[in-house]
Parts: sequence; C-alpha cells; structure tokens
Amino acid sequence: MKKFALIAFAAVAAYGLAACGKSDDASEDAMADNVEMPADQAMSTAAPPVADAEASSDTAATGPTSAAASEAGDAAEAAAADAAAAAEAATTKAEKTM
Repeated sequence: MKKFALIAFAAVAAYGLAACGKSDDASEDAMADNVEMPADQAMSTAAPPVADAEASSDTAATGPTSAAASEAGDAAEAAAADAAAAAEAATTKAEKTM
C-alpha cells in the first residue's frame, strides 16, 4: 500500500510541475516589462518648474490658521495623550504580571 501511495504522489507531483511550466525559449534575452526611461534622460528633457503666481510664501510658511485647523490640532494632541496614557497603562500591567 505504501508503494502505491508513493507512486501516486510522485505522479501527482510530476503532473503538477509539468502543468505549471512554460514553453518559452530560455535562450532568448530577457526584456524589460516597462517602457520607462532612465532618470537622467527624464530630467534632461523635463521642462523647468514654473512659479505659482497665486501662492505666497507667507501662507506656505505659517500653514492654515482657520479655527477648524486649530480644533483639529487640539483633537490630535488629545488623542496622542490618550494613546500615550494607554500605552503606559499597558506597560505597567505587563510589568506587574511578570
């Protein structure tokens, strides 16, 4: 019975390997799958960046100053504090159980 199982397994394995193989010619050179150009060539042919007339350096440096942004910042700080407290509590609990 063991010989029959071994022969059946070998036959299934051989069939599986044969089914997964490709019939491509291995002597052909490998070809790239994409048509991207090298970075040096892309940078040499690219147009220079154009300055945005509507953007001002003051707004970009200070960021948004709306009330919603301030509230979002406060909420983020509160969430970070809650996460830090939870992490500290978990660490303390883990140290006590050891």
